This record gives sequence, structure tokens and C-alpha cells, in this order.
Amino acid sequence: MTDLTATIAALPHALPACPNAGIALFALRRMGAHGLHDARASHVFLTVFGADFRRPLVLMRALMAQLAEAAAGTIAIAPCCCARMTPAERTMLTILSRVDTAPDLARLLLTDLLGVRRVDAVLASVAVVAAAFADEGRPICG
Repeated sequence: MTDLTATIAALPHALPACPNAGIALFALRRMGAHGLHDARASHVFLTVFGADFRRPLVLMRALMAQLAEAAAGTIAIAPCCCARMTPAERTMLTILSRVDTAPDLARLLLTDLLGVRRVDAVLASVAVVAAAFADEGRPICG
């Protein structure tokens, strides 16, 4: 297998076209790799959301903590510099974009992503993160 084939197999999805999904992906990657209080993720939230950055930032931190605690295995994330996404990242963005319009699909995807049956608390966190983005005029589309 060539390096390109291995990369495409590990990162099969293109980056999201929606800039708001891109912000969520950046936060997911930075907080997943560098911790919940990553300065770059915080700076992006401050830059993008302005004075109202705290709510989406704190809710994203809470979601990331719940994902880490609830997952039965690891959730694969790529480094921030990658121009493609892992299947887990794509699934997470799909869940964030569909939690309000297709909650049953979001629940099913989250169950598969986490590898556990009881995902209600994490799904509630996903919903409030999606709402925080939408309330600030930055809905996550998928």
C-alpha cells in the first residue's frame, strides 16, 4: 500500500464546506489533542463569536469531556493541519448538524461512534453545542 493510499484510507472524507462545521472540527481536534483548555481553540472561539464566545466554548469543552468519558474505545481525530477528516470526525459533524432535525439518526450515529447504548447525556450536550452555535448565527450544517 502506498503512502497516499494509506492516507486516503485513514482520512477518507474531505473537510466540511460549511465554515461553522470547520470551527467545530478545529475545536474537536485541538481539544482532543491538546486538552480542554487549549489556548488556540479558545482564541478561535473568541475571534469567531466575539464577546459571546464563552457559552459555545464552555459547552464544547463539556461535550469533549463527555465524549472522552463515555466512549468505549478511542475516537480517531486527525491533526489540525490535515486537509481531510477521519470517519469519526465526519460522524461527529453529522451528529452536530442533524441533532435538531433528525434526532433519531443523531442518536444512532452517536451510539455507533461511542460504542455504548446509553448516549442520552452526551446527545444532550451535542444538542446544546449545536444550539449555542446556531444562537450566535453560526449553525453547523452538514
